[in-house]
Amino acid sequence: MAEGRPLVVSLVVGEGLVASFGLGVSNEVFGYDRPEIGLPRFDFALVAERPGVLRTDTGIGILVEHGLDRLDRSDIVLVTAWEVVDRLPSPALLDALRRAHARGATLVSHCTGVFALAATGLLDGMRVTTHWRYAGELAARYPQLDVDPAVLYVDNGRILTGAGTAAGVDALLHLVRREWGAAAANALAREMVVPPHRDGGQAQFIDAPVPACSDDLLGLVLEWAGRHLAEDLSVDVLARRALMSPRSFARRFKATTGTTPHAWLLAQRLAAAEELLENSDALVEEIARLVGFGTAAGLREQFTRRRGVTPRAYRQTFRAGAVSRLGTAPVQLDGHRPGEGGAGRVGGDQPLVQPQLGQPA
Repeated sequence: MAEGRPLVVSLVVGEGLVASFGLGVSNEVFGYDRPEIGLPRFDFALVAERPGVLRTDTGIGILVEHGLDRLDRSDIVLVTAWEVVDRLPSPALLDALRRAHARGATLVSHCTGVFALAATGLLDGMRVTTHWRYAGELAARYPQLDVDPAVLYVDNGRILTGAGTAAGVDALLHLVRREWGAAAANALAREMVVPPHRDGGQAQFIDAPVPACSDDLLGLVLEWAGRHLAEDLSVDVLARRALMSPRSFARRFKATTGTTPHAWLLAQRLAAAEELLENSDALVEEIARLVGFGTAAGLREQFTRRRGVTPRAYRQTFRAGAVSRLGTAPVQLDGHRPGEGGAGRVGGDQPLVQPQLGQPA
C-alpha cells in the first residue's frame, strides 16, 4: 500500500435494501479514523448495483453513491444481510465479487450475506456459517458447503463468514485483531462498549439467559480467573470458588457462556499472550509463565495451533512498525488455511472453529 493511502472498504447493499444492523456495525469499525489505537485509515462506503436513495430494513432512506466498479479497487468487501435469500444475486454482482477475490481482497459476509458469496462458487468446499435460522436452507441450496450453524464466525483466510446480528461485531473484531493486533482490537472494543473477543467457536445461542454479573457468582469467578491466569485454574479449582461440584460447574459454565471452561481459559491465555507479545519486551518464556502456559514450548504449541504463526513471528509482525499487515492493495493473506470438513451438511465433527492468523510478510 502506498504511504498514506487509506484501505478501501466497501459494504455491498443487496437488492436495493440496506440491512440496518450490518450497516451500523460496519460503519462503527471502518467508518472512523482511529490512528491513536493502531488502526490504518479506511475509505469506507456503500456499494449497490444501482446507486441512489435506498431504504433500510427499518424504512430509513440511505444515499448509496457508488456502483459495483468500486469493488475493483477495494481491499475489504463486506456483504451484509441478504434480505431476499430466495433470489440469486445478479450476474454483475457475482462477477464483481469474483474479481475482487481474484485480486486478493478480503471478503466478509454477515448473517444471510453468505448466500451471495455462496452463489459465486468461492465458498465451495469451505466450512461456513450463517444465522442458525437459515443454516438448513443454506446447506440444502449449496450442498458443496460445510455449514456449521452453531458458531459465531468462520475464518477461511481471505473469506470470513459470520452468523447473525451481534456475531457481525465478533467477526469484524476478529478481523481487526487478526490484521492489526490484540491491542487495537481491544481498544476498538472498548470504544464500542462490547466484549473484546469471543472466539469463533463459541455458540451462537446459549441454553439459558446470562444472569447479571453483579448477582452471578460464576461471573465473579471468571473475573477472578482472568486476573490469575498464571495459577492453576483447573475445573476443580474454579468449581470450589463457585461453591459447586466440578460437574455442576462445567454444566452451568457451558449453559451460561456457550463454551467449555477449557476453551474459555485457553482463549483468555492466548489473548493475554498476544497483548504481551505486542506491548512488552518480555521473553517468550516469561510470557508463557505469566499467562499460565508454564513453558515456552507449551505457549508455542497452542499459539501456533490456534493463531497459525509462532509467538516470535507474531511479535515481529506487530512490532515491525507497519501500520497494517494488509501491506499492498489488494490484500495478501496467503498464510491462511481453508476450513476442513465434509461438504453439504449442517454441523461438523469439530465443534470449535479455530480462526487462523495470516502468516507475516
